[in-house]
Amino acid sequence: MSPFVHEIRDPIHAFIRLDSDERRVLDSRPLQRLRHIHQLATTWLVYPGATHRRFEHSLGVMELAGRVYDVVTDPRNVSDDMQRVLEPLSVPANREYWRRAVRMAALCHDIGHLPFSHAAERELLPDDWDHENLTRHLVSSAEMQAIWASLQPPLIHTHVEKLAVGPKRAPDLEFSDWEEILSEIVVGDAFGVDRMDYSLRDSHHAGVAYGKFDHHRLVDSLRILPAMHDSRGDRSFKPELGIEEGGIQSAEALAFARYFMYSQVYFHRVRRIYDIHLMDFLKAWLPGGRFPVDVEKHLALTDSDIVEALWRAAFDRNEPLYELARRVVRRGHFQLVYERSPEDTKRTPNPGDRVYRELAKEYDRRFLRRDYYRQPRSAVGFSVRKREGGIVSSLVLSDALNNVPLVTVDRIFADRSIAKSARNWVERHRTAMVEPAENEEDNDE
Repeated sequence: MSPFVHEIRDPIHAFIRLDSDERRVLDSRPLQRLRHIHQLATTWLVYPGATHRRFEHSLGVMELAGRVYDVVTDPRNVSDDMQRVLEPLSVPANREYWRRAVRMAALCHDIGHLPFSHAAERELLPDDWDHENLTRHLVSSAEMQAIWASLQPPLIHTHVEKLAVGPKRAPDLEFSDWEEILSEIVVGDAFGVDRMDYSLRDSHHAGVAYGKFDHHRLVDSLRILPAMHDSRGDRSFKPELGIEEGGIQSAEALAFARYFMYSQVYFHRVRRIYDIHLMDFLKAWLPGGRFPVDVEKHLALTDSDIVEALWRAAFDRNEPLYELARRVVRRGHFQLVYERSPEDTKRTPNPGDRVYRELAKEYDRRFLRRDYYRQPRSAVGFSVRKREGGIVSSLVLSDALNNVPLVTVDRIFADRSIAKSARNWVERHRTAMVEPAENEEDNDE
């Protein structure tokens, strides 16, 4: 590793330090492009401070990944039955190689993100494509392979690929237990440092406290432990990231921080309708209504290109996309006319679907938009080493983790020209619309 260290100031981690080889990766086109990709899509239109970019988030993820790696590979923190997982580190040079690999993977984990990040990924990419797929193509591109090969020691690009996206997003690659653990450090569901950094960073820039938790305590508590499959305590010798019991409250705080950030920031109703309007604009503006997946075309397209197109169209009534752009740039967004309530869902499992269908009979569909999302049912489960010895599932130890609420959004918006009328119409007919229908299937899962 190059001994020269570069320091970058950061509002979350104070200093982020890189050596000269890591700086070369940071200076590559895929990483520098992230300076021009907003972390939170159109959220700055609601929370004005949320103008931060994927670039600084990627630096933060790299910083945390290095810290976690050092903690979980410290021999003092590894139990006898998990020593086999660290077998790749039995050669001293391998410890530094894999530390480098996990930091590089963390730095590169978001390079496949589209302009405005998640605003319209599912709808505007070809089938079977997502930002993780694009990340893999960029990591293995000629430009990046030349960098990996020039490092001392060289990095194998498939190692960076695996650790950057994890086995769920790279089912065609074979992962060792060791590689799974390292990918879990970066993008794991329970303790991935990607989630840690964006919770802290997004909270800071949005000016809210929802995403804060004691990440120092949590990182220091992380361990490689045998997986506890479920609340019955079934044990496997397959390793996973878990924690010492003293870190359980920090883990609970992370889980609830994510819930509050999703419910209060990421799924804020005005932010969501702006994302929908942006998607409408992009469908009309992009060639063929889709983002390119070619590496060179992907690297050439940033938020700046789209903001310029939006701004130009929003002030020229002769532009074909004037109305679509105006809704975003000139704050002409649709207004909320319906949002599901607990009373509605007691009567019918998917009330928004029925309300939208009935509204579309009364008003032109072009002036209506529905926003629906339901978080998959999943408890936050991981292994916990108890103070007195023994390993249990977090779902046995923590009532809080068993009861983290699910985020569910079901809203209907209408153009301002009809919003008041549509809202009144919904209120007049709401009870009748959400009455259960015979033989109605529950499609709200």
